[in-house]
Amino acid sequence: MKRKVQLKGRLKRYVQWPILMSILLLIMNLCMYAVSVKAGILMSAFVLLYMGIVIVLYVQNRSQIYGELVSFATQYGQVQRKLLKELAIPYALLDEDGKVLWANTAFFVACGKGKKNLRKSITHFFPEFTLDLLPEDDFEDTRVVRFSSEEKDYRADVRRVYLDHIMEDNTFLDVEEDDGYLIAVYLFDETEMNHYIRRIKEQRLVAGLLYLDNYDEALDTVEEVRRSLLVALVDRKINKYFASFGGIVKNIEKDKYFIAIQEKDLPIMRENKFEILQDVKTVNIGNEMAVTLSMGFGCAGKTFAENYEFARIAIDLALARGGDQVVIREGEKISYFGGKTQQVEKTTRVKARVKAHALREFIESRDKVMVMGHRQTDADSFGAAIGIYRAAKVLGKRAYVVMNEVTTSVRPMKACFEDNPVYESDMFLSSEQAIEMIDRNTVLVVVDTNRPSYTECPELLSRTPTIVVLDHHRQTNEQIENAVLSYIEPYASSACEMVAEILQYFDEGLKIKAVEADCLYGGIIIDTNNFTSKTGVRTFEAAAFLRRCGADVTRVRKMFRNDMSEYKARAEAVRHAELYHGFAIAVCPNESLESPTIVGAQAANELLDINGVRASVVLTDYQHKTYVSARSIDEVNVQLLAERMGGGGHLNMAGAQLDCGVEEAMEIVKHTIDKLHEEGEF
Repeated sequence: MKRKVQLKGRLKRYVQWPILMSILLLIMNLCMYAVSVKAGILMSAFVLLYMGIVIVLYVQNRSQIYGELVSFATQYGQVQRKLLKELAIPYALLDEDGKVLWANTAFFVACGKGKKNLRKSITHFFPEFTLDLLPEDDFEDTRVVRFSSEEKDYRADVRRVYLDHIMEDNTFLDVEEDDGYLIAVYLFDETEMNHYIRRIKEQRLVAGLLYLDNYDEALDTVEEVRRSLLVALVDRKINKYFASFGGIVKNIEKDKYFIAIQEKDLPIMRENKFEILQDVKTVNIGNEMAVTLSMGFGCAGKTFAENYEFARIAIDLALARGGDQVVIREGEKISYFGGKTQQVEKTTRVKARVKAHALREFIESRDKVMVMGHRQTDADSFGAAIGIYRAAKVLGKRAYVVMNEVTTSVRPMKACFEDNPVYESDMFLSSEQAIEMIDRNTVLVVVDTNRPSYTECPELLSRTPTIVVLDHHRQTNEQIENAVLSYIEPYASSACEMVAEILQYFDEGLKIKAVEADCLYGGIIIDTNNFTSKTGVRTFEAAAFLRRCGADVTRVRKMFRNDMSEYKARAEAVRHAELYHGFAIAVCPNESLESPTIVGAQAANELLDINGVRASVVLTDYQHKTYVSARSIDEVNVQLLAERMGGGGHLNMAGAQLDCGVEEAMEIVKHTIDKLHEEGEF
């Protein structure tokens, strides 16, 4: 349909001005009649002549005026088109279907030779620029699209240009509205800029700290005259490894190094799984113990100082997880590598003595002491809580143990304190009672866990500033951040062992009652599987101390006897176990069991006694979750398996909780085992 074209704006008023003057002359003519009729008639003749001439000129010159305006617009458009044609920025106009209607020279240069065919889709010029990248109907602003083509990186600013908006900017002609539109595309070559951005990122500083885990212990196994040689060989391997990446290594203490490398080298180290971890173990000049090291790297910080702080946090986490591993903190993200070697138990108990004195000072400065373990309290958590309870009572403080659910494994132990006149009736508190009683003058001691979400009552952690953590599990990304005292020793067999050592240095006059010694001794027995797992010299020393305090092996054994239903469930799990890549995987039935997760853990321990089983995994359905218990002797690091599923633990004892059914959990376990096998972790 042919559109109407009319003048508008100032030009329209300028062309119509003679007609407006004719109206003014008519008014003057009427006034002249009032003065003189003859003069009025004379003026009327001239006014009619003037109006006739104006009308004739207006009618005859109208088409010529339109023609001149169109000619001017054309010449003006030619200038604009030439400027756009020679514009240094690639520019193109597309129709609604993405076909190129017009493009300047720079656009064709960006496309390459032989591509100057118009009416082709934009994908013909840039295959990576797909039609789904064009603006949608309701998109009004400029869309920024980034793509790569022929080894070049482009940024395309794309927006719709509506035709009715174009005509609104026209000050000469008035055209009927049109709902059509064109698509304007501006291309910017960002190849060089991206290259320099990558260079800057690759050259960013990564701060690192390297600690030798067992420096003193390894030197003690070598003749004195050969010790300097062992140190020199280890030092040479460390310097040679980082020199191959152009890094800097500075010895800050006898067993500590500061490292500076570029960020581009970190992915290469990750890919080869930090070969220095294994390489340093090959140094052998007669030393009975292989040297192991831990490293912590910090990157993606805003400043060098922040990267160093990340590295310090990472190395602390690596040591708290048992050493012989690398921890990388990249902003808020934390990655772990290695950690396959069981940490050697340190024979010195200086650290235990220092922590015991610090704990005593915190308890003396507060009025109350609350002890809290993890959910579904086990023997180790309960025994450690009782040990801290006794330490608080020695100093004359009110002490409480926070416990909600009483499992079958701790019910016989708790029964020894109930209705016992020696102990207060409110010795044990529920979470609700503890929340009401805790205040800022209370010491909260968390035992047998270092993860806030695993504690019996996480809300208590925010209600007092004085928090002490005693645990033997390896740390993960989730940890209690605001602890004033943190004693985490992954080499310890159990939390009860750590508490037994602390009690020996806590107070010279401290005396543990026999029933309390039984609980601590029982916790060690359960976590060491009757002294067969993770048992060291200090484990037996702690057991000997508890025996001197009155712990009775027979009483403890009777406490942990199973009823017939639990024994049958455990046997059923073992009977239906499936061998998968050396892993014995089983499902523990939960019918008629009060604490099926404990039975599942016991079944996992029993599966290790079967020849050919490298590790065991037992799944237990309990309270709409699937609990995973993983165990091994020394061939497999089950902590890696548990951490991949959101859990944690030790090299040979770990667990996780999955929010799904047993069948789905079984698939997750197998998939995780397959993935770890592919990565070479197992």
